[in-house]
Amino acid sequence: MKLFVGTSRGLFIVKDGKSHRALDVRAVREIVQVQGDLLVGTSEGLYLSPDRGETWEGPFLGDYAVWQIRGDSHGTLYAGTNPAELFKSADGGRSWRSIESFKEIVEREGWCIPLNPPIPSQARAIVIDSENDQQIWVGVEVGGILHTQNGGESWVVGCPGENPDLHMIFPHPREKGTLFASTGYGRLDGIAEMAEGNAGVFRSSDSGESWEYVWGGISPRYSRPMCIDQSPPFAITVGSAPTAFSSYKDQGGAGAMLFRSEDDGATWRSLCDPRHTPSHANFHGLAANPDDPGSVFVGTDNGELWFVGSDCQWSLLVDDLPTVLSIMPS
Repeated sequence: MKLFVGTSRGLFIVKDGKSHRALDVRAVREIVQVQGDLLVGTSEGLYLSPDRGETWEGPFLGDYAVWQIRGDSHGTLYAGTNPAELFKSADGGRSWRSIESFKEIVEREGWCIPLNPPIPSQARAIVIDSENDQQIWVGVEVGGILHTQNGGESWVVGCPGENPDLHMIFPHPREKGTLFASTGYGRLDGIAEMAEGNAGVFRSSDSGESWEYVWGGISPRYSRPMCIDQSPPFAITVGSAPTAFSSYKDQGGAGAMLFRSEDDGATWRSLCDPRHTPSHANFHGLAANPDDPGSVFVGTDNGELWFVGSDCQWSLLVDDLPTVLSIMPS
C-alpha cells in the first residue's frame, strides 16, 4: 500500500519502507482524494494534483492555512482555514468563495486561541451529512461547533459539554445523527483546569443538539487525532496526550497514548504495546487502514510512521520523516 503522508515540511509518499517528498511546502495538515484529484491543505494554502502527486496546481487560498477539506454528494467542496473561515468551491478546488455568514459569527464572537498573545481561531473540522448536503457541522478551535441545515445561510453555535476547544469531528458511518468530537483544554479566557470532563471525547446521538462525555477514566485526557473505521464494528481510534504542547522533546517524553473503542465510545482500551505505554513521541497523524479494518496508521512528532494492528502489534514503516501531521492510505 502507498501512503501519502503530510508533515511539517512537505508531503511525502511512503511505500515499501521508503519515502520521498512529493511537495515541498510547510505544514501539510490535510490530504484528500476528490474526483480523481489529490487535494492537500497546507500552511501556505491549498495545492491540487491531477496525477497523484506528479504535478501540482496552486496554491489556492494562499493567504490561509487550510486545515480540512470535505466534499458533498454533488461535488461541491468546503475548506476550513486559519484564520477561521469556511470556503466553498464549485469547480473542484480551483476557485473559492468565503461563506460570509460563517465569517460574521467568528468575527462577532471574537474567537481566538488563548495563547500569549492570542492567535486567530481555526476551522479545523468539517462534517457534511451524507444524506443531506444542506446540513453541515464545522468545528472551530477555539470557538465551538457551527451547525447549518440550509447550506450556510444561517448557523447555530454549540459546544460539547460547554467545551469550545474543538479538534476533530467525525460522523458515525451507519448511525445517522451520531457524531464524535475530540477536544482539548482551551477556553476563550484561557486554559481550563486539567480535570476530567474538561477535555476528551464527546458523542452526540441527535445531530449535535446535545453531547455526552464518553472519555471518563481515560488518561491522558487531551484528545486530538481521531479516525473511524468504515466497516463494522466501526472502531474509533483516538490519540491523546497530557497537553496541547506535549512533545518527544519533553523530559520523559510526550506521554501520549492511543485508545480504541468498538462500541461507539461506551468503553475504551489501549491500542499501545509495552514500548508505547505511554509513547515517548506524540501522535498527530492518524488514519484507519481501509484494507484491514481495526488497524490504523499513526505518525509521530519525531518523524516515525507506524502500522498498528487491532491486536496492539506495532510495525515501524519509516523513521526519517519530519513531524507527521496527516496520513492518507492509497
